Amino acid sequence: MTTDVLYKQSYKNRLGEINKLAPEAAKAFGQFDQKAMAEGVLPAKLKELIAVAVAHVTGCPYCIDIHVKNLKKLEGSKEEMAESIMVATALKAGSAYAHSINALDAYDEVDGDSLYAKGGLKNLAQLNKVTPEINKAFQQFDAAAMQEGALTTKEKEIIAVAIAHVTGCPYCIEIHTGNAKKMDVTKEEIAESIFVATTLKAGSAYAHGINALNAYDE
Repeated sequence: MTTDVLYKQSYKNRLGEINKLAPEAAKAFGQFDQKAMAEGVLPAKLKELIAVAVAHVTGCPYCIDIHVKNLKKLEGSKEEMAESIMVATALKAGSAYAHSINALDAYDEVDGDSLYAKGGLKNLAQLNKVTPEINKAFQQFDAAAMQEGALTTKEKEIIAVAIAHVTGCPYCIEIHTGNAKKMDVTKEEIAESIFVATTLKAGSAYAHGINALNAYDE
């Protein structure tokens, strides 16, 4: 099988082949995905908004297509979808920004065994001094992405917690979990958002198996 197009809607049909090649694992994943996306303490619509946001971080076009369509069926608006994407954008950018703490320590040859000290965020002041205008622009964007709009700030913080678990930024997890708690988000809501992020991250790998099949069959 030779093709110049890496992603086609029709390629999703090849997921059935993956299921046949690894049936037990595929069945178990399907059951987990179904439970993770089912309505619980978080409404189904918010879970789909989280899924859309996470899919933009994993970069899975199949996941984006599926979950945007699911969101639309649940009467999610284009504005809500766009705001969830901007939260994902801010968190993905924020992860790179936060990891600069490690870059600063490496550049300054800071001694010590800890790569993620809880007080490490204060070191961002160094970056702000070096690139003040860029930092100001980023802070303005981040604030705009997280402010209330079509989505409430509570919903945005729940989405942010999920995204932070996909970017793997411990500072972002700490900050946004703290923000969510201040907004009376429960531990159960946090847990469900994390499992949506988990199934979307796993689902991205699963969906990209289509590309593996196409490459294998060339």
